[in-house]
Parts: sequence; C-alpha cells; structure tokens
Amino acid sequence: MAAFEYTALDAQGRIQKGVVSADSQKAARKELRTRALTPLKLNPVKETRKGEAAGTGRGRIKSQELVLMTRQLALLISSGSPVEEAVGAVGTNARDANTRAVLASVRSGIVEGQSLSNAMRAEAKTFSPLYRAIVRAGEGSGALGGVLERLADNLERSQAMKRKVTAALVYPLILLVVALTVITGLMVFVVPTIVEQFEGMGEGLPLITDIVIAISDFLRRYGLFILGGLVLGAVLFNRAMTEDRFKRGVDRFILGLPVIGPVVRSVSAARFSRTFAVLSQSGAPVLDAIAAARETTSNLVLRDAVDEVSETVRKGGALNTAMAQTGEFPPLVVHMAAGGESSGRLGEVFERGANHLEAEFEAKSTVALNLLEPLITVIMGGLVLVIILAIMLPIMELNTGAALR
Repeated sequence: MAAFEYTALDAQGRIQKGVVSADSQKAARKELRTRALTPLKLNPVKETRKGEAAGTGRGRIKSQELVLMTRQLALLISSGSPVEEAVGAVGTNARDANTRAVLASVRSGIVEGQSLSNAMRAEAKTFSPLYRAIVRAGEGSGALGGVLERLADNLERSQAMKRKVTAALVYPLILLVVALTVITGLMVFVVPTIVEQFEGMGEGLPLITDIVIAISDFLRRYGLFILGGLVLGAVLFNRAMTEDRFKRGVDRFILGLPVIGPVVRSVSAARFSRTFAVLSQSGAPVLDAIAAARETTSNLVLRDAVDEVSETVRKGGALNTAMAQTGEFPPLVVHMAAGGESSGRLGEVFERGANHLEAEFEAKSTVALNLLEPLITVIMGGLVLVIILAIMLPIMELNTGAALR
C-alpha cells in the first residue's frame, strides 16, 4: 500500500494537510472523500529505497527539533486535542521539511488505527526504543500529555549537558592537535636539519640530544608505518566492538579504571534513574520501567546487571535487593530503591536521586575540564622545551669550547 501526501478542503472550507494510505491515487482520492475532504493536491510520498516509503529511510530529526516537537505535542494533547490532530498540527507548522515528513508518516499510521508509539516505529531513526517506550507508558496510563512534557524536559536537559561538555572540550582538543602538529614538525623536519650541524663537532653530544635525535630518526623512518598501524588498529577495534564478547570485555575494563570507571557508572545510574522515574510516575509497571531504563546505557556489563535485576524482580524479589546483588549500581541508587519501595514513591525518589547524580557529575566534569586545558599546555610546553634544550645545549657547548680556544 502506497502513501500519498494531500492538501484538501474540509466541510467548513478549511485547508487540511496530511498523509493517506491507499493502493492507488484514485483510491486515495476516494478515501479522502469518505472523510468529507475535497482533495486539492495529492502526491505520492517519495521512496528512498525500492519498495520502502520515505518514512523508514529518512534521516533522524535534529535534536532541537525533536525537543520542540515533543513539547508541542505535549501541549496540544494536554489541552484535549486528539492525538491524530495534534500530530497533524505540529507537522503542518514544523519549520523543518524532514520533521514535517516524519510526522506525516506518523499521522498516517495513527489514521490507519495504530497507537502513537506503534506509529513511531516506522520512523525508528528519529524515535528511539526508549522514546517509544516512554510514549507507550503514557498511552497506557492515560496521561500522555504529561509524559511527553517530562520527556521533553529530559531531552532538553540531556542536550544541554552534551552542549556544555562539547563546548568545554573544543578548545583543549584544538590546543592538543596544534601542539602535537608542532612537535611532530619539529621532530621530523627541524631536528634533522640542525643535527647536520653537529656532525663535525668531534665530541659526544649531550644525552638529551642523543635521545631526541634517536626519536627523530625513528619517526622519520617508521612514522608512516605507525600512522598506518594506528588507522588499521582503529578500524579493527571498531569492527571488534560489534562483537558482544569483545565489547563486554572492553566495557568491564572501562568500569575498572580508577577515575573513568566511577564516572561512567555514575552517569549510567543517573540516566537509569531519570528514565525509571519518568516511567514510574507515568504509571508504568516496574518491569516495564526497568526494561526501558536498560536502553539508556550502551555498556553491556551494566545492561547485564539490569537484566539480572529484572529477572529477580519478576520472581518476586525486592528492587533494592536485586540492585545490591549485582554490585554494579552505586550505593546511592540502591538506597533510593529501598526508600522508594518502603514509601511507595519510587518515581519521586528516583527523580530526586537522578537530580543529585546529574548535579554531581556536572560539578566534577566542570572541574576536570577546567584542569584539562592547563594540563595540556604544561605537558606540551614541557615537550617543546626538551626539544629546544636538545638543540641549544650542543650549540652552547660549541660556543664555550670556541671561546676557550
């Protein structure tokens, strides 16, 4: 069945736009007339791959557009608009053509009788499994508008954190690249040229100069091989990361690192808690909330831990006990689960815990990023100083010897 984008007049003379599914253009016009719509324009939805509608082949909506779209849907649905009309209104008023096309595809699915979460499956590049799980929980609880509002808040908070970290990393990364380029240029092009001046000195060179010359010779001879090896290693590593056994080993190694491990564990716990809170407050069962929260981390070790928790809870065990048994959740999250279960306010407690973990991560990351720039400057400045000393010491010795003679 094909999809057709239409522009039509309703019984009140208002212009309506949307997508209709039909076997042919003639059938699509007939379908519109059964809805009391007079078609003005009717065009087939373009296909991106043979036999596949554009809805499944489009790129994902930009993060800013996704937040805006989610918030607008929340506002319209909370105000009492039917889901199909809300999706159509947001799609019609969207500034981005890709957003309009995605929402037109979703609206088409709703018109065919699908729920909002199921209709979003046709646009999996835009709506992640986690996004759809939260929408499904909102549909099940009858509070879809409120759930979408909280979802928009979470998306906005996550994007703000990413923008902050990215902005803070830009300058140190540029500084690192420039410094490495300068040092490599000195070692490959400058040092060998100056070394030629020392060949006729007739005496030994300082140790630091010999070391720098040896490194320079090594880079000139094997630099391209080293670069090729690094590229090949990166390609092989990325390919190996597609295998669960290898990725699980890497993830376990990362969690065991002194500083990085606790940070990864804390961030994953914050995302888990935030998602669990949203779903729990929306009325989703605990097992459904756990399953959706599992999708917030790509670390297979932590995913295995969540699976263990889910299995224990399914058998009747307590959530906090199941978390403690895995040994992978921070103590704060375990205590949150215990407090939430005893008070019957799991969602509220997990939301407060997520706020605390996110604030803690933000404070630590700010300090770490503020220290990163001067650390790179000091290290690279020290390396440049070593190269300069390696060049200057023989020259100073040569001048001193000439003065004594």
